[in-house]
Amino acid sequence: MKQNKIFFVLALVFVLLLGGAYLLYQRLAPGFSGNTLAIAGTASSSGSASTQGGAGSQSGQTQQDSGTSAGSADGSTSEEPELTPVPDFTVYDLEGNEVHLSDFVGKPIVLNFWASWCSPCKSEMPDFNQAYLDYGDEVNFLMVNMTDGNRETVDSASAFIEEQGYVFPVFYDTELSAALTYGAYALPTTYFIDAEGYAVAWAQSALSAENLQKGLDMILPQ
Repeated sequence: MKQNKIFFVLALVFVLLLGGAYLLYQRLAPGFSGNTLAIAGTASSSGSASTQGGAGSQSGQTQQDSGTSAGSADGSTSEEPELTPVPDFTVYDLEGNEVHLSDFVGKPIVLNFWASWCSPCKSEMPDFNQAYLDYGDEVNFLMVNMTDGNRETVDSASAFIEEQGYVFPVFYDTELSAALTYGAYALPTTYFIDAEGYAVAWAQSALSAENLQKGLDMILPQ
């Protein structure tokens, strides 16, 4: 009986996580076209996600929506897009302490999912590190490692960060619940979240320095 109860609770948690991921996907996916920075709440005009071995390829141009809520190159829109409140999650710091996304709401957030085996992830990291050095006082950077315990461990991920000399904050998704909640089924995946906790833009590809800056411009105070 006890085992059945535990199984039921775990199944319920899994269903709730899937539901959250589905709702977030439904709200943001229409704006996503491969190799772009997609503006939340806009419709895709063309293109599809490009992946290589499960990891996104190099980023191209910022997406322009051909519908009524067209995104401009500077991140503005002709009509206000419908923004999506982001769900919370729990990850862990290097010491094993719980960290929640909600802890950082109040400042803009750059949320990036990565792994040390992911070549496109590694290609964009120098730009993320520089962005953290430039904007770390104004923006919370959450570099979330996909720590599956097999292909990636806390030790291998932290060793990579130390070797490269990166100083941005790194957190470990050891239960993969954050990745499931945010639909990070390909790496890298990045979300730009405003200070009130709404998803403004996202990308499922390696961002160029230019597109990273565009995403930052969308969430920085004007």
